[in-house]
Amino acid sequence: MTRDKKVRVAITKESFSYFFHFYYAHYVKYATADFQKEIIHLLEKSDNENLIVVAFRGSGKSTMVTTAYPIWAILGKQQKRFVIIFCQTQSQAKQHMMNLRRELEDNDLLKKDLGPFSGTSDEWGSHSIVFSNTDARITVASAEQSIRGLRHHEHRPDLIICDDVENIASTKTREGRNKTYQWLKGEVIPAGDKNTRLIVVGNLLHEDSLLMRLKGEIVSDRADGNFLHFPIIDAKGKCLWPGKYPTEDDVEKERRKTGNEIAWQREYMLNIVPDEDQAIHPDWIHYYDKIPPPMIFDSGYSSHMEVRIGIDPAISKSNVADYTAMVPGLLYEIKTGYRIYILPKIINKRMTFPETVDTCKRLYESYKKDGVHPTFVIEDVAYQKALPQQLQNEGIFDVMTTRPGNQDKRSRLVLTANLIKSGQILFPREGAEQLIQQIVHFGVEKHDDLADSFANLVHSVSEKTPCLPRVYFF
Repeated sequence: MTRDKKVRVAITKESFSYFFHFYYAHYVKYATADFQKEIIHLLEKSDNENLIVVAFRGSGKSTMVTTAYPIWAILGKQQKRFVIIFCQTQSQAKQHMMNLRRELEDNDLLKKDLGPFSGTSDEWGSHSIVFSNTDARITVASAEQSIRGLRHHEHRPDLIICDDVENIASTKTREGRNKTYQWLKGEVIPAGDKNTRLIVVGNLLHEDSLLMRLKGEIVSDRADGNFLHFPIIDAKGKCLWPGKYPTEDDVEKERRKTGNEIAWQREYMLNIVPDEDQAIHPDWIHYYDKIPPPMIFDSGYSSHMEVRIGIDPAISKSNVADYTAMVPGLLYEIKTGYRIYILPKIINKRMTFPETVDTCKRLYESYKKDGVHPTFVIEDVAYQKALPQQLQNEGIFDVMTTRPGNQDKRSRLVLTANLIKSGQILFPREGAEQLIQQIVHFGVEKHDDLADSFANLVHSVSEKTPCLPRVYFF
C-alpha cells in the first residue's frame, strides 16, 4: 500500500478501517481498541443501517464518526452524495467544519490519492464543502437551523450525523427533551430519503434523553439499527482501551484529572448521574406485578385494605396551566404497618372544575363496582377547599382534607423517600410512568402535579399506621 497508489486507493475505498488507519494515521496514537474496531466495522458494513454510538470522553468516537467517516462515505464505496452533520450550537458546527476542511486542505496524501477537493468560493465556506471531483456535498449545521426542503441538486441528504446535539441544560426538562426528540423525528429524519442513514453520537445525560429514547426503540424492536455503549471500564472491571490505559493506575490518573466524580461517572463511566439535590433516585423504585390477597394474622384477623386517591386540582384548561392530577393507592395492612400499592388508574390532564368533579364521581363509581369505597385526599388550602365541599354536595362523603403546614413541595416529597427506597411503596409495572418520571426528576420537570398528588396520598396515612410517618394533620 505504501509503494503502490493503485493498490492503496483500491483498498482504502473498499475499507473504512484501512482508510482511517492510513490517511488519518496522525490521529492514531495508541493501539486501536476492540470497541473502536466494532464502531469502524459497523460504519463500513452498511450504507443505510442506523447507528447510535455512546462512548467515553476521549474514546475517538467523534474523530471516527464525524471527522473521517463522512469523507470516506463520499470517496469510498458507499458513494454518498449529500452528508449533513448536526451539532447543538453554531460554534460546534464551525469547529467540525474546520476539522473537515483541515484534512481536505492539509492532508497531502489524501489529496494526492483521492482529490482534488477544491470547491467554488461560495461553497468552500464555513458551513458547506462541495467536492469538485464527485460533486458531493457536506453541510454542517446546528440544531437551531431549519433544514426543511434542503437538497444538493436532485439529492436529498443520504447520510445524517448528529454529534452531541444534547447537553445538560437541554435535557433538564421534559419540554426540552421532547423538543430535541421532535426535532429529530419531525425535521431531521424526514429531510432524508428511503435509504438515508442516521448516525447519532453522544453521551447519556438523562433517563429520558434522546439517546435513551432511541435506545429504547431499538431494544424493543420498534426501530432498526445498532446501539453501541462503551464506558471506559466495562461491567467486569476491564478497561476497554488497554492501548491508552494499560494499567489500573493509568485509569486512576485519568479519573483524577477530571477532578469531579460526577463528570467521571457521566463522561467516562456513562452512568446517568442525578443532580445533587435529587429527591428520589430511579434505582429506589420498587415494582409489583400483582397485589397479593389480604394477609391473615395469627388471631384470624384479615388485613385491612383501603383505597385512597390523592388529588391535586387545577382550575384552568389553558395551555400554560397546571394539570389536575389524581393518584390512587391501595393501603395494604401488614404485621408492621402498611404498604402502599400505587394503582394504575392515574389521571393527569387539564380540566375545568366541573370536569374535575365529574371525573371524581366516575372514579368513585368505578371503584364501587369493584366493592371498594375510595377516599379522596385533597389539600385544605386556597381554591382546593371548594372541591371537598362540592364532592360532599354530590353525595361523596369519603373525602379527607389535609393541611401541608410550612413544608414546601420538595420537602413533602423527600419525606416519602425512605418508604420508596425500602419498598413500602410499590409501583405498578405499567401505568405509572409519568408519575415515576415526575418524582424521580422533581424540580426539573415542567409539571409536578402527579408528584404533589402522590405526596398528598402518602402523607394522608394516619398515625395509627406505624410504618408510615404522619406529616399532615387532618
